[in-house]
Amino acid sequence: MKKIFLVIALFFGAMGISFAAAENLLVDDFEISVSSGPNGTVDFGAGNGSTVNVTAAAEVKNTGKQALKVDFDAVTGGYMYVARGEGLDAHNTGWLVSPEDIKWHDYKAFSFYMYGSDSKGKVAFDIKDNANEVWRFIVEDNFEGWRQIICNFEQFTARGDWQPQNADNNAVLNFPVRSFQFEPLPPLKGTIYLDTVELVKK
Repeated sequence: MKKIFLVIALFFGAMGISFAAAENLLVDDFEISVSSGPNGTVDFGAGNGSTVNVTAAAEVKNTGKQALKVDFDAVTGGYMYVARGEGLDAHNTGWLVSPEDIKWHDYKAFSFYMYGSDSKGKVAFDIKDNANEVWRFIVEDNFEGWRQIICNFEQFTARGDWQPQNADNNAVLNFPVRSFQFEPLPPLKGTIYLDTVELVKK
Protein backbone atom coordinates (compact mmCIF):
# COMPACT_ATOMS: atom_id res chain seq x y z
CA MET A 1 0.00 0.00 0.00
CA LYS A 2 2.84 2.40 0.84
CA LYS A 3 4.48 1.64 -2.51
CA ILE A 4 1.24 2.40 -4.36
CA PHE A 5 0.83 5.72 -2.55
CA LEU A 6 4.47 6.59 -3.29
CA VAL A 7 3.99 5.89 -6.99
CA ILE A 8 0.85 8.05 -7.05
CA ALA A 9 2.59 10.88 -5.19
CA LEU A 10 5.56 10.74 -7.58
CA PHE A 11 3.20 10.82 -10.56
CA PHE A 12 1.34 13.89 -9.34
CA GLY A 13 4.62 15.50 -8.36
CA ALA A 14 5.94 14.97 -11.89
CA MET A 15 2.76 16.55 -13.23
CA GLY A 16 3.42 19.62 -11.08
CA ILE A 17 0.42 19.02 -8.81
CA SER A 18 0.85 19.75 -5.10
CA PHE A 19 -1.41 18.05 -2.54
CA ALA A 20 -0.74 20.81 0.01
CA ALA A 21 -1.51 23.61 -2.44
CA ALA A 22 -4.80 21.95 -3.40
CA GLU A 23 -5.94 22.19 0.23
CA ASN A 24 -5.62 25.97 0.32
CA LEU A 25 -8.61 28.10 -0.65
CA LEU A 26 -8.09 30.77 -3.29
CA VAL A 27 -9.78 33.92 -2.00
CA ASP A 28 -8.67 36.50 -4.58
CA ASP A 29 -6.42 36.43 -7.65
CA PHE A 30 -6.94 40.03 -8.84
CA GLU A 31 -8.00 38.84 -12.30
CA ILE A 32 -10.26 41.87 -12.56
CA SER A 33 -10.63 45.06 -14.51
CA VAL A 34 -9.14 47.39 -11.92
CA SER A 35 -11.22 50.48 -11.21
CA SER A 36 -11.87 52.88 -8.33
CA GLY A 37 -14.81 54.93 -7.08
CA PRO A 38 -18.21 53.85 -5.70
CA ASN A 39 -18.62 51.15 -8.35
CA GLY A 40 -14.96 50.20 -8.38
CA THR A 41 -13.40 46.76 -8.11
CA VAL A 42 -10.69 47.90 -5.68
CA ASP A 43 -11.35 50.21 -2.73
CA PHE A 44 -8.26 52.41 -2.44
CA GLY A 45 -7.35 55.88 -1.30
CA ALA A 46 -4.93 58.00 0.69
CA GLY A 47 -4.79 61.16 2.76
CA ASN A 48 -2.75 63.59 4.87
CA GLY A 49 -0.12 63.90 2.15
CA SER A 50 0.20 60.26 1.16
CA THR A 51 -0.78 59.14 -2.36
CA VAL A 52 -1.63 55.78 -3.92
CA ASN A 53 -2.61 54.51 -7.35
CA VAL A 54 -3.67 50.96 -8.18
CA THR A 55 -3.59 49.33 -11.62
CA ALA A 56 -3.36 45.87 -13.17
CA ALA A 57 0.10 44.54 -14.05
CA ALA A 58 0.38 41.96 -16.81
CA GLU A 59 4.16 42.23 -16.99
CA VAL A 60 4.76 41.22 -13.35
CA LYS A 61 2.49 38.47 -12.05
CA ASN A 62 2.55 35.40 -9.86
CA THR A 63 -0.37 33.47 -11.35
CA GLY A 64 -2.99 34.08 -14.02
CA LYS A 65 -2.84 36.99 -16.44
CA GLN A 66 -2.06 39.83 -14.04
CA ALA A 67 -1.24 41.02 -10.54
CA LEU A 68 -2.21 44.13 -8.62
CA LYS A 69 0.27 47.00 -8.99
CA VAL A 70 0.38 49.59 -6.20
CA ASP A 71 2.34 52.81 -6.78
CA PHE A 72 2.56 54.80 -3.55
CA ASP A 73 4.17 57.58 -1.59
CA ALA A 74 3.61 57.04 2.13
CA VAL A 75 4.60 60.11 4.14
CA THR A 76 4.84 60.52 7.89
CA GLY A 77 1.41 61.36 9.28
CA GLY A 78 -0.33 60.12 6.14
CA TYR A 79 -2.34 56.99 5.46
CA MET A 80 -3.53 54.82 2.58
CA TYR A 81 -5.43 51.63 1.90
CA VAL A 82 -5.92 49.11 -0.90
CA ALA A 83 -8.83 46.83 -0.03
CA ARG A 84 -10.98 44.00 -1.33
CA GLY A 85 -13.93 42.25 0.29
CA GLU A 86 -17.36 43.06 1.74
CA GLY A 87 -18.64 46.22 3.42
CA LEU A 88 -16.30 48.62 1.63
CA ASP A 89 -17.03 51.99 0.04
CA ALA A 90 -16.49 50.50 -3.42
CA HIS A 91 -19.27 48.04 -4.22
CA ASN A 92 -17.71 45.56 -6.68
CA THR A 93 -14.85 44.36 -4.53
CA GLY A 94 -16.08 40.88 -3.62
CA TRP A 95 -13.76 37.91 -3.27
CA LEU A 96 -13.95 34.77 -5.41
CA VAL A 97 -15.80 33.12 -2.51
CA SER A 98 -18.23 34.75 -0.09
CA PRO A 99 -16.97 35.00 3.52
CA GLU A 100 -20.19 33.32 4.71
CA ASP A 101 -19.47 30.26 2.57
CA ILE A 102 -15.99 29.68 4.01
CA LYS A 103 -15.52 27.07 6.74
CA TRP A 104 -13.14 29.26 8.71
CA HIS A 105 -12.39 26.63 11.36
CA ASP A 106 -10.65 24.59 8.62
CA TYR A 107 -8.01 27.29 8.07
CA LYS A 108 -5.17 28.74 10.11
CA ALA A 109 -3.83 31.66 8.08
CA PHE A 110 -4.14 34.06 5.19
CA SER A 111 -1.39 34.04 2.60
CA PHE A 112 -0.58 36.28 -0.33
CA TYR A 113 2.26 36.78 -2.77
CA MET A 114 4.23 40.01 -2.82
CA TYR A 115 6.92 41.06 -5.28
CA GLY A 116 9.63 42.60 -3.17
CA SER A 117 12.28 45.15 -4.07
CA ASP A 118 14.33 44.78 -0.85
CA SER A 119 13.39 48.35 0.12
CA LYS A 120 13.57 47.47 3.85
CA GLY A 121 10.18 49.17 4.18
CA LYS A 122 7.13 47.70 5.86
CA VAL A 123 3.70 46.83 4.49
CA ALA A 124 0.68 46.20 6.70
CA PHE A 125 -1.82 43.49 5.80
CA ASP A 126 -5.07 44.25 7.64
CA ILE A 127 -8.22 42.17 7.95
CA LYS A 128 -11.62 43.32 9.20
CA ASP A 129 -13.55 40.78 11.25
CA ASN A 130 -17.27 40.16 11.58
CA ALA A 131 -17.55 42.79 14.33
CA ASN A 132 -15.77 45.47 12.24
CA GLU A 133 -12.60 45.27 14.29
CA VAL A 134 -9.41 45.68 12.23
CA TRP A 135 -6.44 43.37 12.77
CA ARG A 136 -2.89 43.89 11.50
CA PHE A 137 0.04 41.78 10.29
CA ILE A 138 3.32 43.51 9.33
CA VAL A 139 5.50 42.39 6.41
CA GLU A 140 9.04 43.66 5.85
CA ASP A 141 10.17 44.10 2.26
CA ASN A 142 13.56 42.46 2.76
CA PHE A 143 13.57 40.26 -0.37
CA GLU A 144 13.52 40.53 -4.15
CA GLY A 145 10.98 38.93 -6.49
CA TRP A 146 7.88 36.97 -5.61
CA ARG A 147 7.51 35.52 -2.12
CA GLN A 148 4.57 33.90 -0.37
CA ILE A 149 3.72 35.69 2.87
CA ILE A 150 1.87 33.53 5.42
CA CYS A 151 -0.11 35.43 8.05
CA ASN A 152 -1.25 33.09 10.82
CA PHE A 153 -4.47 34.18 12.51
CA GLU A 154 -2.78 34.06 15.92
CA GLN A 155 -0.11 36.52 14.74
CA PHE A 156 -2.58 39.30 13.90
CA THR A 157 -2.98 42.04 16.50
CA ALA A 158 -5.91 44.42 16.87
CA ARG A 159 -4.93 47.85 15.61
CA GLY A 160 -4.37 50.26 18.46
CA ASP A 161 -3.86 53.38 16.34
CA TRP A 162 -7.26 53.34 14.62
CA GLN A 163 -10.52 51.40 14.56
CA PRO A 164 -13.83 52.06 12.77
CA GLN A 165 -16.45 53.78 14.91
CA ASN A 166 -18.67 50.69 14.67
CA ALA A 167 -15.96 48.23 15.77
CA ASP A 168 -16.74 46.25 18.90
CA ASN A 169 -13.09 46.47 20.10
CA ASN A 170 -13.36 43.22 22.04
CA ALA A 171 -9.85 42.06 21.05
CA VAL A 172 -11.31 38.78 19.76
CA LEU A 173 -10.92 37.86 16.09
CA ASN A 174 -14.54 37.19 15.13
CA PHE A 175 -15.16 35.11 12.01
CA PRO A 176 -16.04 35.41 9.22
CA VAL A 177 -13.41 37.90 8.13
CA ARG A 178 -15.09 40.37 5.77
CA SER A 179 -12.25 42.14 3.97
CA PHE A 180 -8.51 42.62 3.72
CA GLN A 181 -6.38 45.63 2.88
CA PHE A 182 -2.75 46.51 2.22
CA GLU A 183 -1.03 49.65 3.52
CA PRO A 184 2.61 50.53 2.86
CA LEU A 185 3.81 52.20 6.05
CA PRO A 186 5.58 55.60 6.09
CA PRO A 187 8.05 56.84 5.31
CA LEU A 188 8.21 54.79 2.11
CA LYS A 189 7.84 55.42 -1.62
CA GLY A 190 7.80 52.94 -4.48
CA THR A 191 5.83 50.12 -6.10
CA ILE A 192 4.67 46.75 -4.84
CA TYR A 193 2.95 43.95 -6.73
CA LEU A 194 0.40 41.69 -5.03
CA ASP A 195 -1.22 38.44 -6.14
CA THR A 196 -2.84 35.14 -5.14
CA VAL A 197 -4.56 35.64 -1.76
CA GLU A 198 -5.42 32.31 -0.13
CA LEU A 199 -6.55 30.74 3.11
CA VAL A 200 -4.09 28.16 4.40
CA LYS A 201 -5.44 24.81 5.54
CA LYS A 202 -4.78 23.65 9.09
